[in-house]
Amino acid sequence: MREVAFIKQNKAKWLEFELAILGKSKKNPDELASLYIHLVNDLSYAQTYYPKSKTVIYLNHLASQIFQKIYKTKRTEKNRIFYFFQTEIPLLLYQYKRYLVYAFALFFITVAIGVVSAKYDADFVRLILGDQYVNMTLKNIKSGNPVAVYKSGSNWGSFVGITVNNLYVGAKCFMYGIFGGVGTFYIFLQNSLMLGAFQYFFYQQGVFWQSVRGIWIHGAMEIFAIVIEAAAGFILGASLLFPKTYSRKDSFKIGFKNSFKIFLSTFPFTISAGFLEGFITRYAVDFANWFSSFIILFTLALISFYYLIYPFIVHKKMKSLRE
Repeated sequence: MREVAFIKQNKAKWLEFELAILGKSKKNPDELASLYIHLVNDLSYAQTYYPKSKTVIYLNHLASQIFQKIYKTKRTEKNRIFYFFQTEIPLLLYQYKRYLVYAFALFFITVAIGVVSAKYDADFVRLILGDQYVNMTLKNIKSGNPVAVYKSGSNWGSFVGITVNNLYVGAKCFMYGIFGGVGTFYIFLQNSLMLGAFQYFFYQQGVFWQSVRGIWIHGAMEIFAIVIEAAAGFILGASLLFPKTYSRKDSFKIGFKNSFKIFLSTFPFTISAGFLEGFITRYAVDFANWFSSFIILFTLALISFYYLIYPFIVHKKMKSLRE
């Protein structure tokens, strides 16, 4: 059968799937499962006879969406939060994994630009960080504690203030994606340039390792979470710019719902980073090197596993269940 005829023959059935995904067609789990079986058969046929076709991509996307909906419909409210973090978010991360790649690539590129700019422009650090902050940091370096700024205020006050600020930055990074991703790019660029310039400034002053020991105790999860929030913003922007087979309105509804869930998943890590910054980072200068390194590597490994490795594990598990 020619691909055009195949699409024409099954178009109505696939449209029924799209309506079910959008919630415009009320079906119980058994009805969805029956439709899902037909869809998997269509996907297998398309993979066999049109392996390089966009039809395969489209059907694969529909299959993953409807599979999630079947299992979400069957869940109970009692384990909703557990399901959200254990299964729903990892599957969404796998589905949108290319946006994570884009966000991390952009992060490393813009941080590198910040480093190079600070290296070749003596005024760049002051332009980005401000004269007051730079002068204060120079004073702290001379006194023997490059990260003394984290000692200001009480533990609880710092924790609450820092966490609220980080959540606000993350929310902007995500929500500004509504401007086609340009707003997210702008917020992300600001923070990445600042990070690159900030770290190179410490390198210039000969206290790079001391700064790493302090900043990255909380920074491993804080910065990683911002990258994920930027990825969520790009997903939101892409849903408006590239609706694919959906109307722009429906594409935005799906994109907003999925990207917002990914954004929400960063909250535990952002709050944990705020706790570390408020209660632990201020004492970093007194820690042994091995202890600081352990905290940094442990927190980085934890968030990296959840966002970069665990989604593939869950996807593989769900794929085996489907088969």
